Amino acid sequence: MAMEATIGFRFVPNQSRIQNLLSIQENNSTMEKAEIEGLWTHIHWLSVLEEQGTYTAAAARLGVSKSAVSQRISDLEKATGTRLVTRTTRSVRLTDAGQSLTREVRSAYAQIARSFSSVRDSAGEIRGLVRLTAPVAFARQQLVPHLSEFLQLYPQVRIQLDVSDTLSSLAAEGYDLAVRHGFQVPETHVAWKLCDTASVLVATREYLQRHGEPCEPGDLTAHNCLFYPRGADQPAWTFERHAERITVPIAGSFATNNSEALRDSALNHLGIALLPDFSAHAALASGTLVQVLEGWTLKGVFADEIYLIRPYSPHVPKSVSTLVGYLKNKLSAGFRFTG
Repeated sequence: MAMEATIGFRFVPNQSRIQNLLSIQENNSTMEKAEIEGLWTHIHWLSVLEEQGTYTAAAARLGVSKSAVSQRISDLEKATGTRLVTRTTRSVRLTDAGQSLTREVRSAYAQIARSFSSVRDSAGEIRGLVRLTAPVAFARQQLVPHLSEFLQLYPQVRIQLDVSDTLSSLAAEGYDLAVRHGFQVPETHVAWKLCDTASVLVATREYLQRHGEPCEPGDLTAHNCLFYPRGADQPAWTFERHAERITVPIAGSFATNNSEALRDSALNHLGIALLPDFSAHAALASGTLVQVLEGWTLKGVFADEIYLIRPYSPHVPKSVSTLVGYLKNKLSAGFRFTG
């Protein structure tokens, strides 16, 4: 009987103790989850630091102080127990652990941003930040006046314009839009044509009175030509008129890769300058410059079209699409002068 009683014995656990253990596990899980959720912003800032390359640039992008970014990264390294960032003399780069962390969360943040924009846009109000990059001459002469008008119409929109002739990576730099002069659009981007553009020869009346006005392209060999340098080759301009095509070697005392500098040199009576029409338009309209060899078309110098491009995304914020439509409407006529 005693043996049967021993064999049939079953241990009945203390229910109160189990509940305490489960409660402790649940509390630990909740604390861990809360700690991770509290670091979401830190991870986003780490991702921005990776894109911008310096603490100063990341702080400017985020609209916070440099010390605030540094503190967030330090907190994140303490929480992960590993180094996430290494400094060089001019920039910072992420360690393998840091790159792994940002790589895993980047797509999640992109989806959050798209969802947020979609919900906000559905409310009907046009607002938010648009980051835009454009070539120097086009931005200064044609884009900025229209952006000022746009911002007066849509006061809840903010525009951050990067003026540069460097063809930056839109995705890496975080741009929403870029103005490109005849740019080959990557398959990962979408493009909207803003307008056609052309190349023109211009000079002041004073220069032409002193040196004579060319009647044919070949006459340019006797003139001081102001031009864009194209490598070490002898510079030459190609002209077309109806079925006729002629290439003329040219020479001059001044060459530069900036159309504003060429225009200003022409305005100083230095010679005959080749410009994109958007750089010459205002001076032609005011009469300070006149067009030379107007019956001929210059070929192969500048591109014939100007585009807005954007990395492909299934959702385009309303602020971006509204700006695209506005600029297309304002610039579609182009810059040809018919004075």
